[in-house]
Amino acid sequence: MRTLNASGCLDALTAPDVARSLDAFVTKTVTPSPREGNAPVRIAETDVGMLNSIGLANPGRAAFLAETLPQLRELGVPVWISVGGFAAHEYAETCSQLDDVTIELNLSCPNVEEAADTAAAIVAACRAATKLPLFAKLSPANWDISEVARAVQAAGADGLSLVNTMRGTALDESLRPRLGTPSGGLSGPALKPVALAAVYACWRATHMPIVGMGGVMTGRDALELVAVGAQDVALGTVLFRDPDAPNRVRSELAAELAALGVGDAEEVRGVAHESGIETLLSLTR
Repeated sequence: MRTLNASGCLDALTAPDVARSLDAFVTKTVTPSPREGNAPVRIAETDVGMLNSIGLANPGRAAFLAETLPQLRELGVPVWISVGGFAAHEYAETCSQLDDVTIELNLSCPNVEEAADTAAAIVAACRAATKLPLFAKLSPANWDISEVARAVQAAGADGLSLVNTMRGTALDESLRPRLGTPSGGLSGPALKPVALAAVYACWRATHMPIVGMGGVMTGRDALELVAVGAQDVALGTVLFRDPDAPNRVRSELAAELAALGVGDAEEVRGVAHESGIETLLSLTR
């Protein structure tokens, strides 16, 4: 099992040691043109997690490719590039200019207007533009997320990133929205049951490689995502409070696996499904 960061939850150039403690680093979403992002306030803590309304702030594709990406390559860890846009051809144009990376297609940011094209149409356009690995990052807001997963699989996606944040609002003492937008993406512990449900449904429907994310704070959280079908796990909100989270979560996961009598997370992948019940029972005997 690899440990990654969720896109936007770590600046590798300001915290290179944290980035190097990951098995792969995922960039903030890159769009064709520079974006200043949403008006402040952009981040607000809640009792159950964190709201963010960054709005895909980034320097744009040209500056990223010329300046940021060369610096990221010097970190010595595999780089995943989160690609965004507002039409299928914009995603595809960025993908066509990338080399020797894994691409995560951000199809589900709750803080900006979504692309007019469907997720499958965007994946198909990107598949035609590149042979690089494509992971589709999907929104948990769709009630039947497995249907979307099957569609992007048919369009050429190599894997899934599950899940992006869900839209939420928090009010201040004067009963006004705390964010400038006024809603944003909810991450943190409250997102974990949503992520588990999405990974469970999508793995059952497709058996694609899945990077599970959403509320991962401990090794037990990572274990549960693997149990429902995730191949790898990404850390998000926890990185804001605990820079050592990648190492700690790995250590805690190893302890959880040892308690089950196994040495590799792959041995428990998917055991939460009916077909895995007897396997799970055999591990705990």
